[in-house]
Order: sequence, then C-alpha cells, then structure tokens
Amino acid sequence: MEDAWIKFGQTVICGILLGGMYSLIAIGMTLIMGVMKIINLAHGALVMVGMYVTYICSTNYGIDPYIGMFIAMPVLFLLGCLIQKYMINRLVEVDSILPENQVLLTVGIMLVLTEGIRLFFKSDYRSVVTSYSSNTVFLGDMSISVPLVIGFIIAMTFTFFLHMFLTKTDLGKSIRATSQDRDAAVFMGVNSSKITMITFGLGAALAAAGGSLLLPMFYLFPDVGHLFTAKSFIITILGGLGSTWGAAIGGLVIGLSESLGATYISMGYKDVVGLVMFILVLLFLPGGIRSLVKR
Repeated sequence: MEDAWIKFGQTVICGILLGGMYSLIAIGMTLIMGVMKIINLAHGALVMVGMYVTYICSTNYGIDPYIGMFIAMPVLFLLGCLIQKYMINRLVEVDSILPENQVLLTVGIMLVLTEGIRLFFKSDYRSVVTSYSSNTVFLGDMSISVPLVIGFIIAMTFTFFLHMFLTKTDLGKSIRATSQDRDAAVFMGVNSSKITMITFGLGAALAAAGGSLLLPMFYLFPDVGHLFTAKSFIITILGGLGSTWGAAIGGLVIGLSESLGATYISMGYKDVVGLVMFILVLLFLPGGIRSLVKR
C-alpha cells in the first residue's frame, strides 16, 4: 500500500511539473487568440522552431538549453513580429476577407515552417543531452527528474513576470485593453496595429521558451509542432479564451491528467486523456475555467 501511495504522489508531482511547462506554451497562444481573435494553428510550429534554435545553440556551440532559451526567445519574437506585420495583418486590414482565411493563413505558415525545417534537418529524431538530464532529486521516497523541476521553476517565473507586465506596465495594459475591446482601445489612443504585432511576437517568444524547457525531455523532429499546437489549443479552451491564469491552470490540469493516464492506463493513451477532457469541457463548460471562477 505504501508503494502505491509513493507511486501516486510521484505521478502527481511529475504531472504538475510538466503541466507548468505546457502552460507557458499555451499562454503564448491565448495571448494571440485574445488580442487578434484568430486561432493560430502555427503556434506549435513556432514552438518547434524555437526548439531547433536552442538545439543548434547546444550542439554547435555547447550552450546549455536553459541558456540557449534566451537566444531562442528574441529570435522567435522577431519572427513572430514579421509574420504578424507582413502576413496576418495584410488579411486583417481587408474587410472583405473572411476570418476563416486568417486561420487558413496560419495553417500555411505552419506548413512552411515545418517543411523549411525538414529541408535543413531532415526528419531525423534529435535530442539534447545535458550533464543533469538523468539526475533526480528525492522528496521522501519519491524521485523527481531534475529537468522537470528546473523547467517548472523557470516556467512559473516567466508566468509571474508576464502577469506583472500585463497588469503593471502601460504596454501590458494596452494589450489587455485591446484583448477586451479593440474598438474602445483604439478610441482611447491605443495603436492596435503595433499592439497586435508585439503580442504575436510575445506569444512566439513564450512558445520558444516553453519548447526550450521541454527540449531536454522530448525528442525533436519537424512534426513535433503538431503535438504542441493540439496541447496549446486544448489548454486555451480549458482555461478560457484570453485568460493567462486560466491557461496556466489548464496546463497544470492537462499535465496532471497525462501523467495519471500514462501511469494507470497506458503510456500510449496519455494524449487521449487530454482530448477527452477537451470534448467534456466543450460540452459542459464551454467558457472554460474562467467562467467557472466567475460563478
């Protein structure tokens, strides 16, 4: 019985730690969706590109992945700003273009990024091994992976500072105002074009950060972005569109669910758990966790 409780406790802790990194990626998506009101299906591809930037820094220059993350973030911020300004914004400014076309554009961007990476790196599975990749820390009789602990702490630190940025700075308040009512924000003097560009860049940077944190634990290949797009979308819906804290909580829920599913059902079915939760949320709690809190 004692071993069963140790196994359960270790599963719960590992799920929460993994979910913290998922939430950082999903926060990037929910920021973009909240401000731009479009579903960014290229988000996972941005995560993948950020992971490759960190991978190159690690394998070619010997830079630790958690340090390389601070190189990948500005690179993806710039890439996100360019994508929004020169691609997505061109459709947003055309009133006759249907919103669905904006979503299709993000699909095209996703395909270009994925196949572009495949052109240079092939479809080989790659990984980053560090001196602490297999290290563990002990909490009582429970062993916890060191990369999980480090990744979770960094992810929660980023989440906290993002919250402070959105609530305490003028730029952050402009982002929130644009998310809540774009027309009203424009009437109050907010440059919506600039805000949407910065928001997309910020979302891409957070995607790179989350991907870099997961790199020591995941295999890297060009199509890995599809997995992160699905997870981010599920977490965003679960947390409530536009809610950064909802996305953070949703990420923890998904990470915990996957960990429990992998331990007590099967490793092959862990992703199915998230999809089942996604369907249940759409059916019974379409507003996500945020609507539940408001009640």
